[in-house]
Amino acid sequence: MDTDIFESHESEVMSYARSFPVVFDQAKGSYLYDETGKEYIDFLAGAGTLNYGHNNPVLKEKLLEYIQRDGIVHGLDMHTAAKREFMDTFYEVILKPRDMDHVMQFTGPTGTNAVEAALKIARVIKGRENIISFTNGFHGVSLGSLAATGNSHHRGVAGVTLGGVTPMPYDGYLGDAFDTTEYLDKVLGDSSSGVDHPAAVIVETVQGEGGINAASFEWLRNLEKVCRKHDMLLILDDIQAGCGRTGSFFSFDEVGINPDIITLSKSLSGYGLPFAMVLMKPDLDQWKPGEHNGTFRGHNLAFVTAAAALNHYWRDDKFAKEVQKKADIITDRFREIANSYDDHWFYLNGRGMMQGLVARDGELAEEITKACFKRQLVIETSGADDQVIKTLCPLTISEEDLTRALDIVKDSVSEVMTDRIKRGEAHSVSSLAG
Repeated sequence: MDTDIFESHESEVMSYARSFPVVFDQAKGSYLYDETGKEYIDFLAGAGTLNYGHNNPVLKEKLLEYIQRDGIVHGLDMHTAAKREFMDTFYEVILKPRDMDHVMQFTGPTGTNAVEAALKIARVIKGRENIISFTNGFHGVSLGSLAATGNSHHRGVAGVTLGGVTPMPYDGYLGDAFDTTEYLDKVLGDSSSGVDHPAAVIVETVQGEGGINAASFEWLRNLEKVCRKHDMLLILDDIQAGCGRTGSFFSFDEVGINPDIITLSKSLSGYGLPFAMVLMKPDLDQWKPGEHNGTFRGHNLAFVTAAAALNHYWRDDKFAKEVQKKADIITDRFREIANSYDDHWFYLNGRGMMQGLVARDGELAEEITKACFKRQLVIETSGADDQVIKTLCPLTISEEDLTRALDIVKDSVSEVMTDRIKRGEAHSVSSLAG
């Protein structure tokens, strides 16, 4: 395996390559293949970018057909046939059935671009600087998005003061018995709280990088009420949890809220192509022409595959039901693992096919994911201390492959915990019973 060029000329900033030290060469569906042809089940899937798997044949056919006929690839924000087809499809398949009249803004290649635009327009509309974010939230690493991100690892290299954002406790941060929206309401209603009147709140329904923390539906509904009471916009960051990851296209579909602004990216193109979008209610669309732009805000290849994904997977509820069925399998298997050990070594987080097996500490989670990789499963960790073993497999994974991957997780947990049991650091439930 030749890795000399990476070691000698790639920046030290690389991260995933350190956890998965092979050279990958091909990918299909739920599998990655290294240069020797060795296969790995992919439970990372581009950090949630490949919800429909690698080289999805339905999307690939449309993409190759478009390229073969010399369809326009780069068009800035000019009108193109590919953009028109995507917008028509997105409206008919996603917005219209939900009675949403949000307009679409194409911001640039990645999620942080969408978040930057959302924060900017919220501040312009309300004439206020402050934004409310939440503990363990992650919204990107460009400076505006980073200010709303809680992770100290990323914040620490900003090089400047990150201002204009006030962090508040996310659901469950202060314990299950405490509704943190009541605290938010209190400080916003107190002119001496020290919290400036915000323009908006930005929130994830499930915090991906923050540890797969899933907010309760009641908490999210209460948060919207606080926003309306205090004249703030509700920005829903659905970059990782959206596009079907929780079982419905939007992660808030079943919650009963109506966000003012929604950010999407990652699996929006369906094929791993760069694509980010902001949805906003029409009265909020107060941009002047060219006021927010980007060279790659009109990526037509992504429009082609995104429209194909919507047409194939979201015209009815069949795919969503399949996702939920697989989500139940993940929940059952993770619960089985967690219940096998005493002293709360593990517990479950998340929703849909965005779930996490939370280990007692980051060292334990890292040992388990390393053991998984030795068994040819690519799976990562998240959370403040990297203590959460995180499922982001393609939503299209077969139940057979899903079961095989979860068997690997179970065997890897068993290997690591057996070693700890031998050292007297842990006990299995069966050993206690015996």
